[in-house]
Amino acid sequence: MLEFLNPQTIIQTLGLAGVVAIIFAESGLFFGFFLPGDSLLFTAGVAAAAGLLNIWWLVLGAIVAAILGDSVGYAFGRRVGSKIFSRPDSRFFKKKYLEQTKEFYSKHGKQAIILARFVPVVRTFTPILAGVGTMPYRQFVLYNIVGGVIWGGGLPILGYFFGQLIPNPDRYLLPVVVVIIIISFIPVFRHALSRYNKKDERSFHQPQ
Repeated sequence: MLEFLNPQTIIQTLGLAGVVAIIFAESGLFFGFFLPGDSLLFTAGVAAAAGLLNIWWLVLGAIVAAILGDSVGYAFGRRVGSKIFSRPDSRFFKKKYLEQTKEFYSKHGKQAIILARFVPVVRTFTPILAGVGTMPYRQFVLYNIVGGVIWGGGLPILGYFFGQLIPNPDRYLLPVVVVIIIISFIPVFRHALSRYNKKDERSFHQPQ
C-alpha cells in the first residue's frame, strides 16, 4: 500500500491519467485525504523534465483536477450538511480531521480555500466545510480557481525546472520531496502545538 502511494511508482504505473485522478480525489473526495498531493505534483514535474510526461498536459490536467475536486467536495458538503460532524470514526475518517480543518477555516476565512491547498488533509476537507457553511458557490469558485492554478500549476512547474537545472535530479529527488512534505505539514504541527498549549494553560488555571 505504501509503495503504491510512492509518487514515482504512481507516475511509472499510472502515468498522467493516474496523476490527474489522484489530484482530483485528494482535492475533494471524502476518502482522498491520505493520497499524496504536493510530492506527486513536484515529482511529476521532474518526470516531465525527463520526457516521461508532457509538462503542459500535466499542468493543465492538475489545475482542472484540483478545481473540479474542490467543487465536488463543496457539493458533497452542501448535500450532507452538518450531519458530517456526527459521522463516527472509522479507519479512513477521524473527526479530528474535520475539527482541525474547521479551526483552520475559521482562522483564515475565505482565503483558507487557497491556503489549504498547501496543507495535507486540510485541503481535502476545506471545500467540504465551505459547502457545509454559508459560503456562496460563486464566491467559493473564485478562490477555488485561484488556489487550483497556483497549487496545481505551480508545483509541477517547480519540479520541471528542478529537473531541467539540476544534473541527475533523481539523486536529489527523495530529499527534496521529504523537505516538501515536512514544509507542508508545518501548519498542521503548529496548529496541534497551539491546541496543546491552550489545553495545558486551561488545566493549569483550573482549581486543584
